[in-house]
Amino acid sequence: MDLGVIPDTFETIFSHAVFQVIGTVIVAIALQLIMRATIGMVVGRLVGGYEVHGRKVGKKYGTQLDEEKREHTLVSLFRTATAVMIWLVAIIVILWQLEINLAALMTGAGLIGIIVGFGAQSAIKDFLAGIFIIAENQYRVGDIVTLHTGSNDVSGVVEDITIRITRLRDLDGNMHIVQNGSPIVVTNLTFDYANVNVDITVAYEADVDKVEKVMNQVGQEMAGDAEWKSHIVEPIQFLRVDGFEDSGVRIKALGKVEPAKQWDVAGEFRRRLKRAFEKNAIQIPFPQVVIHNYKAK
Repeated sequence: MDLGVIPDTFETIFSHAVFQVIGTVIVAIALQLIMRATIGMVVGRLVGGYEVHGRKVGKKYGTQLDEEKREHTLVSLFRTATAVMIWLVAIIVILWQLEINLAALMTGAGLIGIIVGFGAQSAIKDFLAGIFIIAENQYRVGDIVTLHTGSNDVSGVVEDITIRITRLRDLDGNMHIVQNGSPIVVTNLTFDYANVNVDITVAYEADVDKVEKVMNQVGQEMAGDAEWKSHIVEPIQFLRVDGFEDSGVRIKALGKVEPAKQWDVAGEFRRRLKRAFEKNAIQIPFPQVVIHNYKAK
């Protein structure tokens, strides 16, 4: 056996385009992971400052919560931008490895770009608006905001900010995707998870602490039920006293469930809660009006 041909054989195999493409993809993934860790460390140091002889230097924000919100916002932005750049370069390298005529491709892409450019004005507007939102620190990841979108207003917790869009999660678990520069909003009712948002009115005579205990017990029992536990991420629990109505006190309960299961789970929770209220003598009031008999002097 001639061992001298082995290096040539391996060289031929590894010079093949398929292996080159696989290598490029692996390098891009590794580079993206490295940049994710590096960006998190650098942004955390710049936003939170650092200690010199026990004293905080470079601290720009008053509270730890402000620091965390700003840090999460910038980390999300820079990681997204870096990932886009890495994969754009990786695609160009892959096309070159596959011996595709990049000059002809770029010429065709240029013509297409001119055509698409006329319809991309709104995207450019979104990019500029996103840059100003992040640079001016108008709102951050974790903030609760209301965005005015023409005739429709959406409120929720900011889960993500990119240069083009903002993602809000409202109390019902709906994901609102708002373009930064245009009054256009897309609402996804089944993104990742959903919330069960239940309002119950009890009589003014009811013991609120007892109501809370009963509601939490019903939520825990339902989360342990074989039929429902696979759909429930977090048990439905008492959240707060949400208001005072004409006939009773409005109580809000909240839980996290699988996407598209919020309506089924909420209906079953109300059914069980009614039985529990009846068992514990907690009254759900009818509309009431107090009439005062006025006697003229």
